[in-house]
Amino acid sequence: RPTQAVCVPAIHLHMTAATMQVSQKDFQKAQEQLKLLKKDPGNETKLKLYALFKQATEGPCNAPKPGMLDFVKKAKWDAWNSLGNLSQDDARQKYAELVLNLVSAESASQKKEASPEEGRHDGYETLIVTTKNNITKIMFNRPDRKNAINHQMYREIIKALEEAGKNDSTIAVITGNGDYYSSGNDLNNFTNVQPGEMEKMAKDGAVLLKEFVGHFIDFPKPLIAVVNGPAIGICVTVLALCDLVYASDRATFHSPFSQLGQSPEGCSSYLFPKIMGLAKASEMLLFNKKLTAAEACAQGLVTEVFPDSSFQKEVWARLEAYASLPKNSLAVSKQLLRSMEKEKLHAVNSRECEVLTERWLSDECINAIASFFMKKSKL
Repeated sequence: RPTQAVCVPAIHLHMTAATMQVSQKDFQKAQEQLKLLKKDPGNETKLKLYALFKQATEGPCNAPKPGMLDFVKKAKWDAWNSLGNLSQDDARQKYAELVLNLVSAESASQKKEASPEEGRHDGYETLIVTTKNNITKIMFNRPDRKNAINHQMYREIIKALEEAGKNDSTIAVITGNGDYYSSGNDLNNFTNVQPGEMEKMAKDGAVLLKEFVGHFIDFPKPLIAVVNGPAIGICVTVLALCDLVYASDRATFHSPFSQLGQSPEGCSSYLFPKIMGLAKASEMLLFNKKLTAAEACAQGLVTEVFPDSSFQKEVWARLEAYASLPKNSLAVSKQLLRSMEKEKLHAVNSRECEVLTERWLSDECINAIASFFMKKSKL
């Protein structure tokens, strides 16, 4: 006889049921395995388990019937009473089988979750891009670098936005893998550049940045940022170009441009004062003020803040509801909201990139970045 009935295939239990019953030891093991289940099996299943447990340990229902208004006790009594004269041995058998089915189902679900994501797009190294339930999710995937954006990642985000804008999804979502949303520009973009190549680096960087921001400006569908952790630099400024920004309460928002001898980008020089007022925008863009999620929400940069413990569950439930709305209606409505500003935003983007090109070539910027790396190496 098997020593762990709940661990063997269900067919084995059925084959042996006619000749032997589940032992008391096996019944106890089934109870222990039930405690290890991570997912709630639902009220109907829990009532069955309760009834079978009572039948197995006490026999047929012998408790007085609860009053009609005691709904919980009455449901339990009805479930137990419905088993009639089922023997205690048979009740133990059915209890063990039911637990086995629950364990097997959860194990299969976990294996499915561990397998490659359904709807995953090929051709990305720094992102995980998936389309499922009418949502294209673009996830920054350099967690070991706090999702810092290098040149390759810039190009892959551009590609992902182009694909998401053309495919059948209703909405697109940008988020980060790991503890950070994104730590912004990977400052290694500025290292290992020979003195004679500085001008080319600055001009090429400005072209890439202009194209990158331009794709946010022109994105045709609702674009939603799910900020799972700290956000810095370029990934903060382009939040103003998203249609909704949901943040965990552990997220922070920091744009330390002057600290690095640089200047604002992502149309933030125009949109941040519009969103939060000139004084608050100046705190962020001139004086490196880091905002908490609550502060960013109060100032209008973030739509809503959620407790980190329930962040993913609450936000994705809401996003799936949004994705079930009529796709064309959402796209047309977004264009109405954004169309009057598009020309202005592209002009701002161009001007910001011109100024940044000058900044990147300035001694002030070069010295500030060198100082940053020196401080970092001493940590």
